[in-house]
Amino acid sequence: MLNDFNHAKAPHTAQADVCIIGAGAAGITLARGLTGQGLRILLLESGGLDYGPESAALGAGENIGSTYYPLEDSRLRFFGGTTNIWGGRCVPLDDIDFQVRDWVAHSGWPIEAGALAEGYRAAHRDLGVGTPDSGAGEEGQWGAAALSMDADRFMSRYWRFDRQRERFHAKRTQDVLRAPDIEVLIHATAVRIQAHADRPGLDHLLVRNASGRTARVQANTYVLACGGIENARLLLASNDVEPLGIGNRHDQVGRFFMEHPHGRLGRIRTRNPYRLWNAFRMRFPRASVPVAPVLLPTSALQRERGILNTALTFKWQRNPAAGVPRARRIYQELKTQLAPGRGNRRLWHAYRGLRFAYARSLRPLLTRGLMRLQDFQLSVMIRAEQAPNPASRVVLSTAKDELGCAKANLDWRLGEQDKHTLRELARALNDELVRLDLGVLEPSPWLDAPGLDWPVDGTVGNHPIGGYHHAGTTRMSADPVDGVVDPNCAVHGYPDLYVLGSSVFPTAGWANPTLTILALAHRLKAHLLSKPIA
Repeated sequence: MLNDFNHAKAPHTAQADVCIIGAGAAGITLARGLTGQGLRILLLESGGLDYGPESAALGAGENIGSTYYPLEDSRLRFFGGTTNIWGGRCVPLDDIDFQVRDWVAHSGWPIEAGALAEGYRAAHRDLGVGTPDSGAGEEGQWGAAALSMDADRFMSRYWRFDRQRERFHAKRTQDVLRAPDIEVLIHATAVRIQAHADRPGLDHLLVRNASGRTARVQANTYVLACGGIENARLLLASNDVEPLGIGNRHDQVGRFFMEHPHGRLGRIRTRNPYRLWNAFRMRFPRASVPVAPVLLPTSALQRERGILNTALTFKWQRNPAAGVPRARRIYQELKTQLAPGRGNRRLWHAYRGLRFAYARSLRPLLTRGLMRLQDFQLSVMIRAEQAPNPASRVVLSTAKDELGCAKANLDWRLGEQDKHTLRELARALNDELVRLDLGVLEPSPWLDAPGLDWPVDGTVGNHPIGGYHHAGTTRMSADPVDGVVDPNCAVHGYPDLYVLGSSVFPTAGWANPTLTILALAHRLKAHLLSKPIA
């Protein structure tokens, strides 16, 4: 059942068994999983069914650390969330990402990889990308194995691509919008979580819209599913009972913000660039989904060199010294200037469709021809894991948004281990290329330059800074001193308040987070249904 808080008669109090704040992939998946269980579910969305500039403006804030995208552009505030412009890359976290690594400070999840096994199976079904082990036979023919790389040093994993456009948009989630036990309330922004003053737990949630209309929501269980920045902002801003904010007794909320930084590791000088490029290009197996291999350091190499779990890809491109090609420059300029409304998203999806068609049919042939040109080169691109860093954080601004709430500022910081990882990967990859007589790697000069920040280089790709992956700000921990939520995603000290999304990741690996977010949603669904919440 759909209601619009801008138009409906404002209730003084709304009642629910489960209130989910945020109708992105996480919130929608959880609501869908809880339906039909005899529960009253309220799903709140700050935006509308599609893009609106007034709602988008609520995500504005300042970047006070390393260079980053404008915050209001780095996540979308309407039904379906940022998956409405998602590229569809699906891959689980690696086993090592869950483990305590003695060479990575603050590493380790309080759950093992196996705890998400069933959730991952369900997430694969949700996204139509097969099963976790499908395609294993064919995939072994590509990537590192195709080049006979030392299996003790390098390995390959595979992205699978969800080809469904805007899978979580309102037009594709009518089952949720029409479910009799789910009330979807759009244009309803959560502005405060009100804790009880005299006992653990919450009293109510305060909701407001652009015209100042307010309502109280009372539920037996509350779930924050607003993204890595907004989850932290809302907890920090709810500070009347706990002065530092809900769940922040140990000053952990907002800390450990992580992205997947992008960049260029270097260029490979080789007699046969096509062989290297071809081993890692996108593939289109019969009766399956598109896949693309990446190159990863093995867990043994990570331990030996004290490095992070970082993915490498190979790209044949014009010499970066020549700048961004004109066509791509126009695309990037349009992408930053045009709002993500329905029409502009259609253009983006059309562009993405053309790229898939090109990769399927023309790219191998044309790339082989382009490799005869002298002003092109084979670049090694980085999709890096960022080390957990307590100084990298979301903080409250003194500025207020249109609803009177403190804005969120981002102080994103990279550390020495992030850059150390790239230097060591460059050395290890060069050694392997030389051993196999495949060429030599010339590392990018910035790897040895002073400072910790990475250059923003538009020739890297359409996302030159990072992947819009906001993680870590409400991290999961067994001990409240070390994090914000427990292994079941409940906020420490608040048995009725949960957080869902990549903000709970203690470490983020190299993998795109969406598949793991959905796996956590399925795991939380099972947990909530195992306890009395009605």
